[in-house]
Amino acid sequence: MRKILLILLCALPLIAQPAGAEEGLHLRSVDVDMTDNAALQRGAKYFVNYCLSCHSLSAVRYNLFERLGLTPEQIRGNLIFTDRKIGETMAVAMRPEDAKRWFGAPPPDLSVIARARGADWLYTYLTTFYLDDTRPTGVNNLAFPKVGMPDVIWQLQGLQAAIPLSGGPHQNSSDVSIDHLNLVQPGTMTPVEYEHAAQDLVAFLVYVGEPSKLERQRLGLWVLAFLALLFVVSYFLKKEYWKDVRH
Repeated sequence: MRKILLILLCALPLIAQPAGAEEGLHLRSVDVDMTDNAALQRGAKYFVNYCLSCHSLSAVRYNLFERLGLTPEQIRGNLIFTDRKIGETMAVAMRPEDAKRWFGAPPPDLSVIARARGADWLYTYLTTFYLDDTRPTGVNNLAFPKVGMPDVIWQLQGLQAAIPLSGGPHQNSSDVSIDHLNLVQPGTMTPVEYEHAAQDLVAFLVYVGEPSKLERQRLGLWVLAFLALLFVVSYFLKKEYWKDVRH
């Protein structure tokens, strides 16, 4: 119970954003297939390479990835870059006081961020960073205006500039209504490749938020089938018990 409360408290910096920050925001839809182990493995790779240096998954142990078809040797060789054991949680080495000094607040734990925000919000967040000289990190985000997180995956996506509704160059003002984003410096991936990478990362975060979801759904079908059978048996049993009762 204490761990669950800790996770929720860690997620507050992302959940409790300024009122109206997302007003009018059109979320980009993303399809998440939790049965696609290859996509989930790629998402895990992106997370440990670009996110785990700041964001922990305190409710997730490395050996969870064995469910995705990875062997302990593959997990140690490709997903663990520290001296942590395969049975330990995915924690970060960054001290909270250092994080607060560098970013203004410790980066939140992402164990349940997909359940708190939703897959579409996460996908929109990962694909809508744009240049903004008024921000300390040099970037802003459509899904999370004035976000303190730098665009750590800009090398994959490239750099985007915001085009205001009125047309013309963006003046880096937070009160300008943005029409769309333009790619001004390509990354190592094409736009389509990056969108697939973002989708894989979102799928991974959805998976770790509820890794037993597929098992729960499969069990639910058996429960419904049992209840249906029980209803039929109970109905005929009731008729048998009451057949001699006169009204």
